[in-house]
Amino acid sequence: MSHQFHPPDKLSLKGKVVVLTGGAIGIGAALVRLCHSAGAHVFFGDVLDSPGEALAQELHSDDAQLHFIHCDVTSYADNLKVFEKAFETCGRVDHAFSNAGIGEQENLIDPQLTLESVREEPKKSVKVLDVNLKGPLYFARIASVYLCQIASGDDKMSVDKSLTFTSSVAGFREDPGLYAYVTSKHGVMGLMRSLRSDLGKYKPYPIRTNTICPWMTLTRMVAGVEGLWDAAGLPSNTPEAVAQIMLGVIADPALTGEAIYVEGGRGWKLEEGKIRLRPQWLGERQTKDLDTGTEVLGSGEGWIAEQV
Repeated sequence: MSHQFHPPDKLSLKGKVVVLTGGAIGIGAALVRLCHSAGAHVFFGDVLDSPGEALAQELHSDDAQLHFIHCDVTSYADNLKVFEKAFETCGRVDHAFSNAGIGEQENLIDPQLTLESVREEPKKSVKVLDVNLKGPLYFARIASVYLCQIASGDDKMSVDKSLTFTSSVAGFREDPGLYAYVTSKHGVMGLMRSLRSDLGKYKPYPIRTNTICPWMTLTRMVAGVEGLWDAAGLPSNTPEAVAQIMLGVIADPALTGEAIYVEGGRGWKLEEGKIRLRPQWLGERQTKDLDTGTEVLGSGEGWIAEQV
């Protein structure tokens, strides 16, 4: 059974409203271009104003709305502004994509640390967590409301809504030394997993929830190791190839609760096999107890008994 993800043959998003963060450069900019070319109205945020504004100006047309909004994803208000602009302009939001992220900023756990140097707060590492994890949490909260607003003329049976996150290969495997980055990207995977069931039951519109996990992608984040990577003969992604997979995830109305690993421009489903094979590696009884226990525990309300 193949777990490769093949984007739908028809990738039209004509008339759909897409909100995304981290859209000024790299993979995000490639996704903005693809969504725009697929006929979507695109509202994208980023802290990089110059490239963001230049991209919006370049793609401006009379056929579809395309707007750049300054957005620091660690600011709740900034996340809100992107959704507000889309809703005020188009009266709806159909697909939301939390893509903004940064790489490791410092060596958080360093063998050279001393009793003196360890007193200094690791602010750069905290920023990685803020951008890569707090940002998606803010984004998801706001998206869950805007995606469910009823627009005039909607046929509830045919409306497709989705929320997608960019994680990383570092979201499901270990990368020694990238302590804050790996933690944050594992967190994004956990966020998707905790949302997929609940958002799938939302009314009036269920929200599909997925995650993208790119491997080596040729962006400025990895420019210093491209030569070593090529010499090892390993596959890499272009930003455009990753964005094509992202577009497929947005446009596939049947895909939900999945994480797509992207390597060499190809996508692979991670969650489907893991869940299906869980009784084999965990055990039948343990799997049943785990699922039942999850239902009993619910969302965490009432876990702590009221103190007398």
